[in-house]
Amino acid sequence: MNLPSFIWLWKIAAWSMGLSLLAYLLLAVTGFWMLRSRTSNGTPFILPFGWGTSQVRSLHYLMGGSMVSLVLLLLFIGIIGTLGHFGSLGHSSHLVAGLIVVALVVVSAISATQIPARRWARPLHVGTNIILFIAFAWVSFSGWIVVQKYLP
Repeated sequence: MNLPSFIWLWKIAAWSMGLSLLAYLLLAVTGFWMLRSRTSNGTPFILPFGWGTSQVRSLHYLMGGSMVSLVLLLLFIGIIGTLGHFGSLGHSSHLVAGLIVVALVVVSAISATQIPARRWARPLHVGTNIILFIAFAWVSFSGWIVVQKYLP
């Protein structure tokens, strides 16, 4: 296919990636707030906006669900766009980086749902998200290299 027919697809991908990174940042902040409120040992920890822990947890779940949706949208756009433009996948390390990010996000989301009932879930969730930071950096860098192929 022709490049101009894919410009709108790449714009959606760029916005989705930016919003995914913003969601990741907000998840880190709200996760830190939940950690602080849980481990304050009787010392009052004031959450912003006068929120309680349940409101922060709800925001954390909302942002997590948004990030899962955005990352899956990015996967879909990447596969469709690459197949449409090149006819096959695997032209760079961006595919591997993207699949690792998708896998880490899914593991993080599944482990998050297990935190209330299973003691192993919280360390898995936090550890996965630390690794996700590195994976997001890799997928961002490799994505930037891929974008250079499409620019005139």
